[in-house]
Amino acid sequence: MATSVLVSTFPPFPTLALSVPDGTTLENLHDILLDRYPFLPSTADLRLSPVSGAVPYETTLASILGPHDAGHPLISLRLVPRLRGGKGGFGSQLRAAGGRMSSQKTSNNDSCRDLTGRRLSTIKEAKKLAEYLEQEPARKKAAAEAQRAKLEALERRLGIDKDADPSSGGDSSQITGKKHRFDDTEYLEQSRELVDNVKSAVAAGQPP
Repeated sequence: MATSVLVSTFPPFPTLALSVPDGTTLENLHDILLDRYPFLPSTADLRLSPVSGAVPYETTLASILGPHDAGHPLISLRLVPRLRGGKGGFGSQLRAAGGRMSSQKTSNNDSCRDLTGRRLSTIKEAKKLAEYLEQEPARKKAAAEAQRAKLEALERRLGIDKDADPSSGGDSSQITGKKHRFDDTEYLEQSRELVDNVKSAVAAGQPP
């Protein structure tokens, strides 16, 4: 029994029609198609396949026909380029691209808002302020201890014994500290002259 075959191609080639026996395989039909239409490219990269999907090239037209096509045997085929497989690695390329995209994502979401409408940056600042106020007593205590240690170091340098008892007859200089008198007369004279010169310059610059 003869079977009518419609072969849809790709531009610039038109749709082709031919009639062949129903026992013809797709491989033989391909050769018949190239003989009847020599303008088609004779390359192994073109394959015939039904519209429903690819089938082996050893499949006959009778096996492609359904029971409802027995009275009017007509088959629609497609002449499409073969998609050759590569060497693989597509999945790894996708994962690498995804890693690069995820590394470029920003983690700064301070401009976002929570369910109450407040910005996240405001919430973070409030938490920082609460932590600062919570640690205020510890900071004051540390500052007081540092001031006391500085005062004790200064007392040791001046030779003041704060634990000494004045009624025990000890040296009063250890209690009140040693007094130092500034006796640099040359410095005092230069300082006095400098002050007088400044006063004279200011008086001379004033308008009459």
